[in-house]
Amino acid sequence: MLKASCSCCIPLARRAFLGGAIAAAATFSVGGKPAFAADPVSKTTLTPDQALRILKEGNDSFRTEAPYRAQQGRERRVELARGQAPFCVLVGCSDSRVPPELLFGRGLGELFIVRNAGNTVDTAALGSIEYGVGVLGCPLIVVLGHQSCGAVAAAVDVVEKNATFPGVIGEMVQPIIPAVLAARGQSSDLLDAAVRSNARRVAARLKTQSTVIQDRLRQENKLKIVAARYSLADGDVEWMEDI
Repeated sequence: MLKASCSCCIPLARRAFLGGAIAAAATFSVGGKPAFAADPVSKTTLTPDQALRILKEGNDSFRTEAPYRAQQGRERRVELARGQAPFCVLVGCSDSRVPPELLFGRGLGELFIVRNAGNTVDTAALGSIEYGVGVLGCPLIVVLGHQSCGAVAAAVDVVEKNATFPGVIGEMVQPIIPAVLAARGQSSDLLDAAVRSNARRVAARLKTQSTVIQDRLRQENKLKIVAARYSLADGDVEWMEDI
């Protein structure tokens, strides 16, 4: 199972990442410590609830095939060359059937996406989420699971059939196993219950895994974390806000 690094090592690694990745950057403070912003552009002014409403409306348009115009033309590209100010960190699955910008009707520069099989959060993913929240100023984190997730299905097979997988696939699904165990008995469809359980669990753990995230959560109306589940069949996103 993937484990977070010790508390004495993580801050140094993150400071090195931020400092080395951004050569000409403006400074500001995260948790009382200096950090770096990618470019001197204004962060989004959206509140967490406003950001969430935009995603819900975008998914409604996608699901009903209503016309919408995503920001992706030349003028938008030129604007984004100066820097980015996304309004949501989206933790999603690598599954090719779940493209976040499309299913939420968003364009360039709006979503800061962290994707891997099973929408889990290891050290690299957590650092990316912290960057989106602490440096880019995103007011919303969405953890998006989806129907028929292959990584969750693999974890179900480990629990139910003691299955094994080649390479490091087995290690990759290890963090999902607690969600499968928690989902047992919740529904006749263990896989779908485990998808929901996994998204909820990852979202809930983000509230305790990171001091950067905790600092933002303590500030009134600055950050919200939501779990969700996407239906491949009908395009609908189910929101699980009570985590």
